[in-house]
Amino acid sequence: MTRTPLPAEEAQVLERYLDAAWMERGLSENTLSSYRRDLEAYAYWLSAQGSGLLAVSHGQFLRYLAHRYEQGFSSRSSARFLSCVRGFYRFQLREGVLKEDPLASVDNPKLPRSLPKSVTEADVEQLLAAPNLDEPVGLRDRTMLEVLYACGLRVSELVGLTLGQLNLRQGVIRVMGKGSKERLVPLGQEACDWLERYLREARPALLNHQPADVLFPSQRAQPMTRQTFWYRIKHWAQVAGIDKPLSPHTLRHAFATHLLNHGADLRVVQLLLGHSDLSTTQIYTHVARARMKEQHAQHHPRG
Repeated sequence: MTRTPLPAEEAQVLERYLDAAWMERGLSENTLSSYRRDLEAYAYWLSAQGSGLLAVSHGQFLRYLAHRYEQGFSSRSSARFLSCVRGFYRFQLREGVLKEDPLASVDNPKLPRSLPKSVTEADVEQLLAAPNLDEPVGLRDRTMLEVLYACGLRVSELVGLTLGQLNLRQGVIRVMGKGSKERLVPLGQEACDWLERYLREARPALLNHQPADVLFPSQRAQPMTRQTFWYRIKHWAQVAGIDKPLSPHTLRHAFATHLLNHGADLRVVQLLLGHSDLSTTQIYTHVARARMKEQHAQHHPRG
C-alpha cells in the first residue's frame, strides 16, 4: 500500500534538517536513511492525529513514544529515534521556526550495556581457511576476510576500497570512514601477502581483464554491496562448520577484542577502528575483561 506523500511544507522542513545534519555533523548515508525513515513515520502518525511536525504538543509526542512501544520497537531503536528528533527540534529552534522545544522534558530510555558478540581466534582461523582458493571468487573472499580481520574495517569501508587507497609498499590502507573521516590502517604482512596474490591471480579474472578502480569487484565486475559480502561470510561460516552468528561486524569486534586480549593500548584500538570518541571503544575493555574472568574460572584451581 503506497502512502500519500507528506504535505509539501512538512517534506521541505524534513529535508532542510537532513541536509543540515549531513553538512554540519558529517552523518553517513546509512544514518541519514535511518533518520529519514524515523522522521517520516513520525510525521505520518502525527498527520493521522490531525497534527504535524511543527505543531506537536508534549502530550502528543509521549503518545507517539507509547505507540512505538506497542509496535514492538526496542529501547535502542527508540533511543536512536529520540536522538534524531531532538536534533530536528533543536535545528528548528536555532532557525527560529519554533520558540519552544516540545521534547524539553522527555528523558532518554535507559539502555542496558550490551557486550559485542565476538568469536575466538580459532573460529577466525577456521573461517579464513574455508574459501576455495582454486577459484577467483574464493581467493577474493579469502583476501577480503583477511583484510577485514587484519584491519577491523566496517563492511562499507571494505567493499568501498579502491586501488588508490592501497599501499602495499608501506603496508597500509587509507580508509574513508564515517563522516568522510580519513585514517591510515596498517595491514600486516599476512594481509599484504594475500592482497599481492589476489591482485595477481584473481582480480584480473573477476574484472574480465578490464580496467577498474574497485579493489574487490563482484562476479559482474561491479562494486560489491554490503549485503552480498554479508551473505559470503554466512556461506563460508557454514562451510567451516561454525555455528555461531557471524557477520562482517562480528569480525570487526573480533579484531578489537583480540588486540586488547594481547595487550594493545585502548587509544591505539580507537584510532584503528576510526571511533571519534574513546567511550565508544571502551566497551571492548568489558569484552576483554569478561574473557579474562571466563579463562580464570575455567583454568584457575580456585576459579
